[in-house]
Amino acid sequence: MPPLSKADLTGLKVAAIVADGFEQSELDGPVEALRQAGATVDILAQDEAHLKNIIGVRHFEHGPGVKADRLLSDASMNDYHALLVPGGLASPDTMRQSEAHLTFLRAFMRANKPVALICHGPWVLADAEMAEGRRLTSWPGIRRDLERAGATWVDAEVVRDGNLVTSRKPQDIPAFADAFIETLAAVKRPV
Repeated sequence: MPPLSKADLTGLKVAAIVADGFEQSELDGPVEALRQAGATVDILAQDEAHLKNIIGVRHFEHGPGVKADRLLSDASMNDYHALLVPGGLASPDTMRQSEAHLTFLRAFMRANKPVALICHGPWVLADAEMAEGRRLTSWPGIRRDLERAGATWVDAEVVRDGNLVTSRKPQDIPAFADAFIETLAAVKRPV
């Protein structure tokens, strides 16, 4: 998927956190767009067992998965300019119960670095206690969870709120990737 934005992200690094059961298209589409714009993207695994393959899905069917670039425990928010959190049902549910994932996400939010979440990805934002006062969207099924966490939920293809970029579903990926690229393009280069 070529990015719609003409932004040049050369020299920028993005971390992507996923666990088994991530929606394959919600990782592959944005990662491809980011890389075509010149960014480096690292897929972070939760543990050694997942370095060689994190299981992806295509809705309810198995996807090809992804090989991780490094362990989450070896990564720091200071190594990256931005964070990507794809959806799917199982991956965000696992990550919202993982203190390592929550801590990593909180660090990006507190540093006001770009964070992009799609589909069920905002669940992680809610459980990291970073949704309060934010305007966002998600898969409609988690709307009430996000509202209970203090967010204002909007039914839109893509919603930007400061450093935060959110979208609802795989059909929103082109707009989601473009909004994330534009948000990332405004970042100061040094990490």
